Amino acid sequence: MIENAADLSGDWDLDPAHSRIGFAAKHAMVANVRGAFNDVAGTFHVDLEEPSNSSAELVLRAASVDTRNQQRDDHLRSADFFHAEKWPEITFCSTNIEEVDDNALVVSGDLTIRDVTRPITVPIEFMGVQKDARGMLRAGFEGSRRIDRREYGLEWNTPLDSGGLLVSERITMEFEISAVKRVADAE
Repeated sequence: MIENAADLSGDWDLDPAHSRIGFAAKHAMVANVRGAFNDVAGTFHVDLEEPSNSSAELVLRAASVDTRNQQRDDHLRSADFFHAEKWPEITFCSTNIEEVDDNALVVSGDLTIRDVTRPITVPIEFMGVQKDARGMLRAGFEGSRRIDRREYGLEWNTPLDSGGLLVSERITMEFEISAVKRVADAE
């Protein structure tokens, strides 16, 4: 059972300054390139008495993609990839949250990238809950999930002379989330 479980029920907000929602992809079949979204928001509702009422929603601004390379970021924002001007948000909305082991959750829901929505299940590890230096109740969660980017309309690629592709089709999504309980719920 999750430690300090009584403290978890209620509404929570993702803390963007202490969270990272990103990805990793193979480049030229030999190196991992990591990126993240700098403009993220999320809300979580936890109901331990009726877990089926729990929910999670995330919104990433596609234009905020950051791989530490301006040329690559501009390409990712273009119609070849996220087409951020036409589809500015990447969203996830949970359909089911289940505790499967001590501090282990499975979060299922709908992921929308561009104009494609597909179901996805993400294993999430509950890292704990603590009061921070300002007295706010804070919870941590981490997880990852591989997806095939082509299933979301992210088709662009270039074949390599030696075989393979410039950008891997399988992308690892990475979640490092710090959430803060809403003050009214924390009291």
